[in-house]
Amino acid sequence: MCKIQGVIAIIYAVMDILLQISAASSFLILLQWWLDQGRPHPRIRFLADAQSVLAVSCALSVTFCTLLSSSLFGAVYLNLAIIPAYLGVLYASTGLGLYLMAYFLLCTVVYSAPAGISDILLYTGFLLYPLLFSIARSSFKHVKMHMKIILLWSALFPAMLFITLAPRMGGGFAYDLHSSEGVLVALYLGLAMLLGGIFIYYIETALERRQSREYMTTLNEQMRRESEKLQQITEVVQLNMMTMADGYITELNEFMLRLIQQHYPGISRETIMAQPAIELFGKNMDEDTLSRLSRVIRHQQRTNSKIVYDCKTYLIYTAPLLGEADRNGGVVIIAQDLTAEEKMRSELDNAERLTLVGQMAAGITHEIRNPMAVVRGFLQLMREKSPDELDSYYQIVMEELDRANSIINDFLSLAQSRISDKEIADLHHVIEDLAPLLWADANLRGQSVELQLDPALPLLRLNVREIKQMILNLARNAMEAMGPKGVLTMVTRTIGGNVELIIKDTGSGIPEDMLKNMFVPFFTTKDQGTGLGLPLCLSIAERHQGKIHVDSAMGQGTTITVSFPVEIEEAVSF
Repeated sequence: MCKIQGVIAIIYAVMDILLQISAASSFLILLQWWLDQGRPHPRIRFLADAQSVLAVSCALSVTFCTLLSSSLFGAVYLNLAIIPAYLGVLYASTGLGLYLMAYFLLCTVVYSAPAGISDILLYTGFLLYPLLFSIARSSFKHVKMHMKIILLWSALFPAMLFITLAPRMGGGFAYDLHSSEGVLVALYLGLAMLLGGIFIYYIETALERRQSREYMTTLNEQMRRESEKLQQITEVVQLNMMTMADGYITELNEFMLRLIQQHYPGISRETIMAQPAIELFGKNMDEDTLSRLSRVIRHQQRTNSKIVYDCKTYLIYTAPLLGEADRNGGVVIIAQDLTAEEKMRSELDNAERLTLVGQMAAGITHEIRNPMAVVRGFLQLMREKSPDELDSYYQIVMEELDRANSIINDFLSLAQSRISDKEIADLHHVIEDLAPLLWADANLRGQSVELQLDPALPLLRLNVREIKQMILNLARNAMEAMGPKGVLTMVTRTIGGNVELIIKDTGSGIPEDMLKNMFVPFFTTKDQGTGLGLPLCLSIAERHQGKIHVDSAMGQGTTITVSFPVEIEEAVSF
């Protein structure tokens, strides 16, 4: 009977120990809940950091352990609240540790009803709190996990040893090590130490996971912000950028979208990304350029290439992008519109040619004209004294001399880089002065001339002699481009702040590959042409701050538009 009672007592003791272990471990539930929260709840401000959470959760465990406290075999005080209390003091701030210590003392007085102050000091391990606070303030938070466990044991072991041995210290050795009760008491002491180490391991591991997660969250937030900054940079920097992968456009900035919309009005970003790039851009690109660009993109090459797309010139820069684990991440494409630069380069080339012409003219024209004038004068004298049957020969020689003199005059006109002397003049008067000469030329060719003059045309500041020369050159070029029954139309109009002179013909038109070379010095399609007429017209227009624009369609004719800016005071005076 006594053995059965002893077994039952041991069973109840084991149950009480397990109950205390559960109560002492309860603070981990609140700690884990806090760790599972992505961010602290705004209404629970006292759980904003790990120290506060540990202090509150340890206080709850102290409450549960003290409420469930009992005695082991009627002799040993069974209460594991000292473990969460010590942990709270070590991990929390000094202020929270003092509050937790006071709360532990209060719970011990209220729930455990000790016999006196000595029992209170014994049950709570009060005498070791100065050691705990010194450990917490000095090095506990900065040492590694195994050192934290040793520091906890240095305070926990003496406290638990006093609690288990003090009740039996009066009568010699406390327990018989060979009895089941002594083994259970020793097991209780060992479990307390083991629990302390396990709790520290769990807390450190959980806090480390929390810190890692917060670090990853912060890192992701930083990456998101940097990505947004990079996106803003790509939208602000005036570069046409887009990325491609597997033949599809994956991203493009606003400037690239506007550039594409210049060629495909009304197209949206979603439409661009929904279809292969080859289907979108291939139809307006020649096969050689398309294959070269496709090969560059397919092989992820870093290269610069110049392409002509839809009558515009682009410099295409490509560079590979690396994906995860150095895998292919596509290619970034930067397109720069060089159309204006190419036009400027062409104009500079023309300017260099004109400069060369000017240098040649300045060096040789005067030396050539003087002997030519002497030759022509003597030819006229010889013609008067020669038989009539030789007149045709003299006429041919003099015409060739006049033609050579005309070429020299064109050279001199191109060589003039000074500012033209201008006066307020009516462009209609200039055209009307030239009209009889134009009608006469047209009649000889079997053509007609039509004038459509705007009656409200403002006055302009012109060099009348140069403007006459320009109009006459353009009109005669138009007549030479037409056959019999051709119609030359001259129109004047005012658009915005410009006066436009439009010269239309009904000729065969100019091929597109020749349009860009029309104003290049010495370029001509005529058998007897010098290639100086149109460059001279352009030079005259530019000296008047004007521009010349040519539109031509094969089989439909050519339209040349010369625009002059209208100065405000001139328009007001008119």
